[in-house]
Amino acid sequence: MLKLTPAERSTLRAEAHALNPIVIVGEAGLTEPVLKEIDNGLDAHGLIKVRVFGDDREARIGMYETICDRLGAAPVQHIGKLLVVYRPKRDAVKEVRLEKKGRGMREVTIVKPSPSGTKRPSVTKVMVKGNERVTQGGSIKRAKPRQTSAKKSSLGNS
Repeated sequence: MLKLTPAERSTLRAEAHALNPIVIVGEAGLTEPVLKEIDNGLDAHGLIKVRVFGDDREARIGMYETICDRLGAAPVQHIGKLLVVYRPKRDAVKEVRLEKKGRGMREVTIVKPSPSGTKRPSVTKVMVKGNERVTQGGSIKRAKPRQTSAKKSSLGNS
């Protein structure tokens, strides 16, 4: 089970206030599929709420402890039938390609002043391909191959 300081727990309680429960424990109780869903929720979000139906408070406390022990999570808050659980997100392994064969898509921000000059400028974000460029006026043009001089090409071949 993960341990939290009171300050961390307070911060997490504040963050969890706006969350909706993503897992609901029904009559069958805490089954393996429910635990797997809670585990997936913790991997995706880090901080989740779990709603437990049932009036037995001791059973809810037992479920809360079981969730935290089996999934390596920290108990944040238990109010009524809502349980708030936290576990730091696991870092996703990203493959890094060392060799780049060309330029891929990139995001470009285009800022155009308003026609009257008194209003805010319009800001648009556009995805530009590797062979495209943004002109001074904000339009997108495909890059043309560089023109070679006839004189330079004849001098280099001799």
